[in-house]
Amino acid sequence: MGLLVSRVLRCRDSSLLEPQPEAIAGASYIPGSRKRKRNSLEELATSSNVHGPQNQGMYPHQVLNYIYWKRVKISSNDAYQNLFLDGHDSDIKIRALGKTWCLHKVFLCQSGYFANILKGTWRESHHGVINLIIKNEDIDTRSLHFVFGALYTDADLSITPLEVPQVLAAACLLRVDRVIQQCEGIMKETINRNTVCSYYLAAETYRLKAVKTRCFEWLLCNLMVHPSVALYKEVDLKLMYLLALSSDLLVMQKEIDVYTTLKIWMFLYLNPCWNGTMKQLLQHANTWLSTHMAYVDNISFLESEEGLIFQPVFKKLRFQHIICDLTSTTILEQDRLIPMAWLSPIYKQQWLTLLRTQEYGVIGPQVINEQELEECTMRCGTMIPKDGRYTWKWSVGRLGFPLRVTFTRQCVILRQRCQRCDGSACHNHIRNVIFRITLVCFDSNKRVTFRKTTGYKILTFEYKEEQIVMKLDSDVLTFPMCIFCNFLFVNLGNAENK
Repeated sequence: MGLLVSRVLRCRDSSLLEPQPEAIAGASYIPGSRKRKRNSLEELATSSNVHGPQNQGMYPHQVLNYIYWKRVKISSNDAYQNLFLDGHDSDIKIRALGKTWCLHKVFLCQSGYFANILKGTWRESHHGVINLIIKNEDIDTRSLHFVFGALYTDADLSITPLEVPQVLAAACLLRVDRVIQQCEGIMKETINRNTVCSYYLAAETYRLKAVKTRCFEWLLCNLMVHPSVALYKEVDLKLMYLLALSSDLLVMQKEIDVYTTLKIWMFLYLNPCWNGTMKQLLQHANTWLSTHMAYVDNISFLESEEGLIFQPVFKKLRFQHIICDLTSTTILEQDRLIPMAWLSPIYKQQWLTLLRTQEYGVIGPQVINEQELEECTMRCGTMIPKDGRYTWKWSVGRLGFPLRVTFTRQCVILRQRCQRCDGSACHNHIRNVIFRITLVCFDSNKRVTFRKTTGYKILTFEYKEEQIVMKLDSDVLTFPMCIFCNFLFVNLGNAENK
């Protein structure tokens, strides 16, 4: 009870701020002429009524002092059980959402919201009931009960992760900082595919910046690495827009796979009752889209009334890294999801860039511009299943040059490979590339346990030259491991990057 009393004692009149407009909007008073009955608190006081004439000049903290020093200490558990749950010696009632709580002013003053309301009523005992009109749909009677109860105990009450957003909403309305901090701590430790989207929305609504950042980072790492039907159903339009935009999105395979992820997410957004596995999802999405487009002529799906809301999200795809591959381009053409008005300028610009590269022997980017890199780099990645030596290549067609990537337990190596070409671009074997390599390990709960990145760097390659781009400590590596890369092969000033 000592900590509890200490918290209540801090509720001094000089610190009582005026209520926030949104908090006042839902509160009203119901006056009454109820006379206070003699209770156990009063039995230990020299006066039978702390609101009596001799105490009319007392402030809340003085009332508490008066009661506390004249009676035997009770435990925090006793206060929670006897005063809160059983409602003994209540001197005020709170009505909200069809339920009534019998509470005590000295405990309510820990709430910034009620401290302001009670500020003018400590000298008047005839205000016995407060009605709360709550318009926030996230707040229910369970979350209000939790926050009220937290005022009566030193210990943190038990709460499940799925209940946290509702409790946070109630704590923010009533301005109970200790509960807000408890919710924030739980959210940081329990981010997973079942909670991440609700936590992100709650953190954005109630300005928990650290929680919002952690949720977004979790999504960047897991959206494509650990796909889930349940997760995709929870991601809203605004959040998916931000994820598709980010160069920090960990992409498995290549940019066409980002397109595929957006396609199946859109299908689930429009068909929220669909139930199936991730293995079934793409086939069902393709069938649904094909059936839908069979009745549509001359326009793409995103130009239809049903598809318009998805345009901002799909515009964040980096089409310049999709159409450089014939198989990927064929998928775009067959799906008829993307407007041709988006693709035609990119086809044209990519062709002109190829001609310039062959005609002038373009070396590649010279300067790192982080802001432009956010929208321009090719995103790709793969999984390293177990310890060993692995080699693969990532190519961007004729606009870049083939890179061979080698992973070992000691380092990551990049090497320029020769490609067949009858143009003058092949005569210039010195090329620049901007790259960033990121290694990530996950535990069984999809949490990142290891992360290392090179940051963005410019590398100059000569013909068939190989360079070590990342050194590794074999003692800290665990498998499976994912390796992700961002590449830029052409000058940032060229329009094809925008």
